[in-house]
Amino acid sequence: MSQRELKEAFVSNLNGTSLQEVALGSFLSPVCLIHRGLILILYQQAKGALPLPLPLISHLLLDFSVLILPLVLSCTILSSVLHQVIISLTLVSALVFCYIYRKNRHAQNTVSSFLQSHVQYNQVPFVTIFRVLVNVKTAISILAVDFSVFPRRYAKTETYGTGVMDFGVGAYIFANALVCPEARGKNFSGSRMNQMKKQLLSVWPLVVLGMGRLVSLKMTGYQEHVTEYGVHWNFFFTLAIVRVVTSLILAVLPASQSWLYALLISGFYQFALETSELKAFILHNNDREKDFLHANKEGIFSVVGYVAIYMAGVQAGLFVMQPRSQVRQWLKALFNLLLACFVLFAALWTCQTFIEPVSRCLANLPFCIWSVAQSLLFMSCIGIADMVLLFSKKTSGYHFGPSSWNLCKKQSDSEKKTREIDGLCLVQAVSRNQLLFFMLANVMTGLTNSIVDTLSSSDLISVCVLLLYMFMNCFIIYLLHVCGITIKFW
Repeated sequence: MSQRELKEAFVSNLNGTSLQEVALGSFLSPVCLIHRGLILILYQQAKGALPLPLPLISHLLLDFSVLILPLVLSCTILSSVLHQVIISLTLVSALVFCYIYRKNRHAQNTVSSFLQSHVQYNQVPFVTIFRVLVNVKTAISILAVDFSVFPRRYAKTETYGTGVMDFGVGAYIFANALVCPEARGKNFSGSRMNQMKKQLLSVWPLVVLGMGRLVSLKMTGYQEHVTEYGVHWNFFFTLAIVRVVTSLILAVLPASQSWLYALLISGFYQFALETSELKAFILHNNDREKDFLHANKEGIFSVVGYVAIYMAGVQAGLFVMQPRSQVRQWLKALFNLLLACFVLFAALWTCQTFIEPVSRCLANLPFCIWSVAQSLLFMSCIGIADMVLLFSKKTSGYHFGPSSWNLCKKQSDSEKKTREIDGLCLVQAVSRNQLLFFMLANVMTGLTNSIVDTLSSSDLISVCVLLLYMFMNCFIIYLLHVCGITIKFW
């Protein structure tokens, strides 16, 4: 077998992992976020001042070490002991949290006053962090999957199953929907026809990127897993089509009922899979040379499921973007998100028991439910982590932290200080240029594969390459952020 065929076989015919292991991964990043916040609080309590000394370098190194490094290690050499890593980090954070809490002389009054506190924010912090972490995990996975140190159970499944990368695809769609204009309640000027034209034009970068990826793959002979999306299709095309379809739907129907559209679309699609030959055609028809539909059946038909996930994301976005100022109100909102998550997991169990298992290839009803439920779980955990940090900041008397809620203060320099700290934050850097970060990761993945023999690399070399790859991606995006550069394509 050629090197290309070996690499294609390496990512093919996989069955994924358990729902529990994927859910377990949702707890690592929130614990790391708490870790970073507590480190900064302890630094300030030791009479240090933010920004840190040598701010351009120190903030990047801190964020990379605390937020990115654990994610790389958790999907490589520490994947078999992930639960132990999370428990250990949680215990350390709990001890530091207790130390900060007990050090405050008025701690007994802190909880009640905390619930009545008001927060200030320009963006909902846990939504921003969720979207960034989905992007970061995607960037890590698309290269890590080519190394043997990356567990095969984390990779995308062939037909049925729940791999970590399967969730990543659904989460990426969900994350985009959270902050789309419809979810933010943005009022469009002009007629609905002009609105639809604007949305259609906004996806041209995705179409160009999809075409660029297609041409480059065919010209370079880069390995392709054709059963993932098809011969000519790729995820950029899926993103573009989903955005166009959902924009057309929401230009006619009210966004406030997006959950209903998601249910109807995924339900009717599952009905079609069960009552027609569509499922057999997608899974078992291998006559890819017949026409474009046969060649790209996985990518074309899975769009229906991704549209349903996007609609559910719009509904979630409408909920989390509602104006709230009190901590008590946000805690209630997080509780409702967790409640919805548990209801969806119960629905997922029912679907997998009486209909069929999760299938990313089909983007069937169980896959849609799982993607939304797991996304809500991940986002809720991040929100709870930010609440823990907010309570720590109130208890300690130090109110500033990157990409986090801040308590309303009377000082006139509060917003200026917050902007200064966020200006050195890696999370804000990725958030500023998310599409560029995704593009950069794809380009760097191709370059790395052309330079490194990923299949023969030892575990140590693999981890070092992954860390260097992620550092370069983060460093470039961080530099653009520090320089105040936002690259938009429309």
